[in-house]
Amino acid sequence: MSDPVFISARAPLSVADICALAGIAAPADPAVQSRTIHAVAPLDRAGPEELSFLDAMRYVPQFQATRAGVCLTSERFAGYAPAGTVVLAVPKPYAAFVTVTRHFYRDTLRPGSVFGHKGVAAGAFVHPQARLEDDVTLDPGAVVGPGAEIGAGTVIAAGAIIGPGVRIGRDCAIGAGATLLHALLGNGVIIHPGARIGQDGFGYLSSAGGHMKVPQVGRVVLQDDVEIGASTTIDRGGIRDTVIGEGTKIDNLVQIAHNVVIGRHCIVVSQTGIAGSATLGDYVVLGGQVGVIGHVTIGTGSQIAATSNVKHDVPPGVQWGGSPAKPMREWFREVMAVQRLGRAGREAGPGQEGRETE
Repeated sequence: MSDPVFISARAPLSVADICALAGIAAPADPAVQSRTIHAVAPLDRAGPEELSFLDAMRYVPQFQATRAGVCLTSERFAGYAPAGTVVLAVPKPYAAFVTVTRHFYRDTLRPGSVFGHKGVAAGAFVHPQARLEDDVTLDPGAVVGPGAEIGAGTVIAAGAIIGPGVRIGRDCAIGAGATLLHALLGNGVIIHPGARIGQDGFGYLSSAGGHMKVPQVGRVVLQDDVEIGASTTIDRGGIRDTVIGEGTKIDNLVQIAHNVVIGRHCIVVSQTGIAGSATLGDYVVLGGQVGVIGHVTIGTGSQIAATSNVKHDVPPGVQWGGSPAKPMREWFREVMAVQRLGRAGREAGPGQEGRETE
């Protein structure tokens, strides 16, 4: 079996090019300036034509043994460099490394055509009443419904479904097998494969006779530069819109219910669930597996620790954790108290635990 490399770097970069991208002065030696780098790699695997980085003391041993041609690091670690590695000292090594890597691998920044073509492929299904601007790419098996509009530079991968009346802005990317219904997307939106956007929310009126389905008549609005991870679901609103604010990034396997409003530039990590009509301010961060009940508000700039359950409003600019979530210091005190009780019980021996905690 062959061993394909799925992601290849673009044209090589010289050390001078890397310095320009990192915002630092190039080395004085012309021979060093012209040295070329063809890819990036971790310290322990990098070779003479590859770029790496170091920003933590724990990786200094790898740095001392690396074969990397160029390494981005701070002044603090520069003296540990082995002979043959060009050291470029920058204030934030990882940020500089990411900047250079984005230049090397631009095609990784959003899903592309899985059919490897431009334009509307044979086998794509576009309704006569749909409207596509120039430079839209549709893979085989993509479906665009009546009244849908798609902006220039957008790519719709194989098997994706764009429902009736859906609006997609310019330079968006819709991954393979994704479905978009009742949705409005701004420019630069990325939807990864298998995401489900705009299906009806989970709304029922329960009684002794059973569960009566409540009509879900709202929409999903994804503002500019939103990114939605693979297999994430975002339900359309019940009687108002579900809204995801500009620049917000949502991980894989997240559930966002009807009427939820998420502000600008938020981060929502995998396996989080946000119940109906919850509101997140701008710059909110939710760690993995956070649960947020319906109708609560999380204030601007607040951060919720992974696996926490949010059952009450959270004020702006705080860090909360636990179940139910509470201020971080309070949560830590409670955890430590439980640990002390556990230790006391173990030290007391069999049959004594109750006496120690009475």
